[in-house]
Amino acid sequence: MKMNYRDFGKTGWSLSEIGFGAWAIGGGWGKQSDKESLAALHRAIDLGINFIDTAAGYGDGHSERVIGEVLKERSEDVIVATKTPVTGVGSWPPSPYCRSSVRYPEAYLRENVEERLRCLGIDSLDLLQLHTWTRAWNRDPEPLLILRELKAEGKIRAVGISTPEHDQNSVIDLMRAGLVDSVQVIYNIFEQEPAAELLPVAKETGTAIIVRVAFDEGVLTGKYSTDWKFPEEDFRSDYFAGDRLGRAVQRVRHLESELAEIDGHTLTTPETALKFVLDHEAVSTVIPGIRNVYQAERNAAVSSLPEISEAAKEVCRNHRWNRGFWYGGK
Repeated sequence: MKMNYRDFGKTGWSLSEIGFGAWAIGGGWGKQSDKESLAALHRAIDLGINFIDTAAGYGDGHSERVIGEVLKERSEDVIVATKTPVTGVGSWPPSPYCRSSVRYPEAYLRENVEERLRCLGIDSLDLLQLHTWTRAWNRDPEPLLILRELKAEGKIRAVGISTPEHDQNSVIDLMRAGLVDSVQVIYNIFEQEPAAELLPVAKETGTAIIVRVAFDEGVLTGKYSTDWKFPEEDFRSDYFAGDRLGRAVQRVRHLESELAEIDGHTLTTPETALKFVLDHEAVSTVIPGIRNVYQAERNAAVSSLPEISEAAKEVCRNHRWNRGFWYGGK
């Protein structure tokens, strides 16, 4: 098994093209044992994964604390990205009427950065991402300017934004202005809008791209049936509420049927999903959610597999799905 590495924008970092998405180890995807999480993290690093993505909101810092335990035991240079959410005074996602100085005030940002450092047990954050944004703040991006100050002070090495699901293109002007080192974006076989402008602009500006939701919250692994039931504490019980899961499963079955007709296509559904995302030259790394050793091994192994064929790429492109938005609950 061989892990491939890619440049992370202009940072000078060389990151594994398969990263570790650490939401599940915080507990937001149902019950999770720390023992299993620790084993998954160690195995991922053993396999060459050197990028971990977490957030303050993943178990109220629990995901960060578990990662911090692993960092103390490893000698490898592992890059950890975390996220600071908007303050609770206002809606999620922020509305056009929210003020950045209210949702990301300087005192709050500085205090939150210190909390992230404590949870991870480190002296400087590799990458601090604002955990959502709104186009309304593009003309006065004060929070990003504050993070640049923290970067100059040595508290942060790089600054990024995790895109708002409903308006991912809102970050394009920020990339062109050089205000962010990286952008974390939803990009998968169903959600291909970033390929129109966001990803090309990232390539032009040298902005690193982290791809999240490559499996569309798991359905593009092909493992779910139309009658699958998620535990109530699993956020996907809302994401796939009503007939959403059934519709998505049927879409995946059609995709699988068409891929099976391609001569020589041997990639599984999840392997195809990851290879499709990694095929875009603007992508720096993709962060599938990992919660156990098995998932760490299967996801890491994708890096050494043959590239996706032109025929398979064409099938995947034809399965883009303009379905509106499934975020925000029932």
